[in-house]
Amino acid sequence: MSRPRIAIPVPTSTDAEYNDQGWKQYASAVERSGGEAVEIPLGDPPAATAKLIAGCQGILLPGSGADVNPQKYGQEPIAECAPADPARENVDELLLQDAHNMGKPILTICFGTQTLNVWRGGTLVQHLTGTAVNHRAGRKLPVAHTVAVPQDSLLGEMIAFDATPESDGSIRLPVNSSHHQAIATAGDGLRVTARTPEDGVIEAIENAPDGVGGRFVLGIQWHPERTFDESAASRAIFTRFIAEAAAWVPLPPSTPVV
Repeated sequence: MSRPRIAIPVPTSTDAEYNDQGWKQYASAVERSGGEAVEIPLGDPPAATAKLIAGCQGILLPGSGADVNPQKYGQEPIAECAPADPARENVDELLLQDAHNMGKPILTICFGTQTLNVWRGGTLVQHLTGTAVNHRAGRKLPVAHTVAVPQDSLLGEMIAFDATPESDGSIRLPVNSSHHQAIATAGDGLRVTARTPEDGVIEAIENAPDGVGGRFVLGIQWHPERTFDESAASRAIFTRFIAEAAAWVPLPPSTPVV
């Protein structure tokens, strides 16, 4: 069986060093899980991008040093909001539209998750304040905090193999958080499936049972590509994503899409 091709956009249009380091980590996790990473350039004509992603069976939207343009969710940027990256946003939106129309599996990470949420009509917290949780730990710490994940979620199903449920029935997962923004309200058809217990910050979303598009839509705020070697849960996320891409078949034309 051929390896499923996974479209991964270049993370930014402005930071070559970030792109080189970051994209390689995402690609490595995809390829070590059985997929083939396909680099999607920023700034190409939409027709060229569409032709490239048509041959892919799944999409992975990576992190970025940029922030989503707040005007897309009805706000003006505050001082702490990083500049937007229109070239990256344009490519992400093309990828999301194709994936939803065709029912392709979607995995989004950090900035990519914020893009997914806004594209689906959700909003963001432009800058996290008033919390003692270290959401911006970045690469400095392998574990920044834990998240609580419902057992009856797609994410919970993937990580349940090495976790003991807490008294509230949720699973606790240690994560390497690296974000200063967060989801405020989940987008249409998206379900919140991870929060930081101490402050309630949303750390993961996925397609609700009545959501649109494909059956695998998962967005997380941490970076499993960085802990692929150390974390069985990180490997499980990529393994399931690639398995879904390998099994993907296009949605029939009559299927409702956004």
